[in-house]
Amino acid sequence: MKLLNVLNLRRISGQIAALVAISIAAIYIIIGIGFAVLRPDQPIPIDRGHGELAAIAKLLSATPAGERPALLARMQQTFPSFDLRPEPSGLVPSANADERSEAFPFRRMNRMMGLDARAVPLANNRIGIVLSDGQKFSVSEMPERRPRPFWGAPVFVTLAFAVITLTLLGLWAARMLAEPLSSFARTAEEFSLSGTATPLPERGPEEIRAVARALNRMRERITALIDDRTRMLAAISHDLRTPITRLRLRSEFIEDEGNRRHMLRDLDQMRAMLEAVLSFLRDDRRLEALTLTDIATTLQLIADQFADIGHLVTYQGPSHAMAMARPDDLHRAVTNLVENAVKFGGEASITLVMSKNGAVIDVADDGPGISDAQKSAMLQPFVRGDDARNMDHEAAGFGLGLSIARAIALAHGGELTLRDRQPQGLIVRITLPAADSGKAAA
Repeated sequence: MKLLNVLNLRRISGQIAALVAISIAAIYIIIGIGFAVLRPDQPIPIDRGHGELAAIAKLLSATPAGERPALLARMQQTFPSFDLRPEPSGLVPSANADERSEAFPFRRMNRMMGLDARAVPLANNRIGIVLSDGQKFSVSEMPERRPRPFWGAPVFVTLAFAVITLTLLGLWAARMLAEPLSSFARTAEEFSLSGTATPLPERGPEEIRAVARALNRMRERITALIDDRTRMLAAISHDLRTPITRLRLRSEFIEDEGNRRHMLRDLDQMRAMLEAVLSFLRDDRRLEALTLTDIATTLQLIADQFADIGHLVTYQGPSHAMAMARPDDLHRAVTNLVENAVKFGGEASITLVMSKNGAVIDVADDGPGISDAQKSAMLQPFVRGDDARNMDHEAAGFGLGLSIARAIALAHGGELTLRDRQPQGLIVRITLPAADSGKAAA
């Protein structure tokens, strides 16, 4: 059974096994066709023109003496490289003619000519031909014709074709197997609790489809869990508003002014806490569309709004700077940072720096700052700063300002970091990527 599972074509193992089998079969078929067509098994003789020379000698020997001049003229035109000449005055053999006649290539040529003619080595690097009737001719020695190089041989051409074909087949198969995994990575990067991301496509081998189904179910469970959490807290917030309102009305009948003021403040803080938590959960799932925004104007507007209510907030940067952003979310994030800055410091400054890589927004204050040990924890929801930043009860918040600003920065594809300001204070930096450098994340 295990072997049958391995060979199941719906599984990755079966597809790989089928690919290997098809590749081996394709190699044998391609090489077989190449051998059948190109016949590389046939020996390639070293061609020195000996066959043509023997044929010329036999043809001259079979031609009557009276017709030989005309045939010789036609042969001289047909085979100019042989430089065929009649030798009526006789042939001049080379000094070692007897020794050369018994060696290659003269022995081979004489065997090919038979009784019709005989080849004789001459002194002037020519070959003499003596016909059976005694008439003599001479031709030039033909240079050795080298065989074709290996890369031009049929075997090499066949193997190269097989390698190229199988390489393309392997690349196609690898892409078909890896494409579902790439789609997993893309979908995971685009996963959003807002429900805008498309589910994973369930295609490919059985294992890939099973993983896609499991991840889609996990995504549905996570979304359902967040929806249930939001509905539960919304219900709690709604149900608690009524008793808080009743307590507020009853507190009005408390005669002691101090106790009444403290109770009203506690009730207001409870209501504000409920509203802040519910707003954080709702906004964590809502993403507006990226639009071309003048972020410099947005930052100037925030500085002016705080200055109008008596806070010392300044803006430094260009008067106009266009970038792809979510204007309402960006306004809320910077507003939260400025609120923290003026709450824990005497003044705040907003700085904008634009570059080809994106935009950098710094919100700095002159407060006590945050220790290095608590910087990472301060970015988590519902985490408040140390005692130095929580200087009094009125200034204490709910620990959501930085986490909301960080979530908005991440949704833009950027990041939020905390830095120390010299000589004292804190700098909160929001880095937004350029328009083409990042995608919105959950």
